[in-house]
Amino acid sequence: MARQFDDSTFNSSRIDSSRLDPSGHESSKPIAISFVQKLAASDGFKALFKEGMALVEESAGYLDGAGREESRQLRRAAAMAYASESMRLTTRLMQMASWLLLQRAVNEREMTMAQAASEKHRVRLARQEVACAPELFEELPPRLRNLSFKSMRLQARILHLDQSLFAARAGESLSEPSPIARQVERLRVAFAAH
Repeated sequence: MARQFDDSTFNSSRIDSSRLDPSGHESSKPIAISFVQKLAASDGFKALFKEGMALVEESAGYLDGAGREESRQLRRAAAMAYASESMRLTTRLMQMASWLLLQRAVNEREMTMAQAASEKHRVRLARQEVACAPELFEELPPRLRNLSFKSMRLQARILHLDQSLFAARAGESLSEPSPIARQVERLRVAFAAH
């Protein structure tokens, strides 16, 4: 059964003080709510974080354990491809884990958006495909290939979220009035009251 919505569904009885104009009345200007920022702080992000960290642990366990043994059984060219792919996988996972930890710090208010932006230059998110030719990749152990594919899918999701967040933050900073414009508006309101 479809739920019916009317205007009262979306109206809140609580008045947001940030929407009040200088005279204390509620402003008619709508406040933009960033869907992307809400998503980045939602349960969806928590699930993404958990998935990312689980993939880091799974990959580390494999590369330090069964992966070493499997790599010894490969022919020389495939063994070189294994080394390249395992390094690419590790780099990809480190980048994603750094980004996830940075975003979580912002979500948990351990860091401001400005601090995160200044730290972001250290987190180099870049799309990384497999490190070797397709025919060599097919010779690699199935588990390494599976971990590589999972990490690339997760990387694509994180890159999309990161680009969306960057665009949303850039849009917000462009739409916000400058400090001078805010001062001029305060003066205008003060003189209009007299």
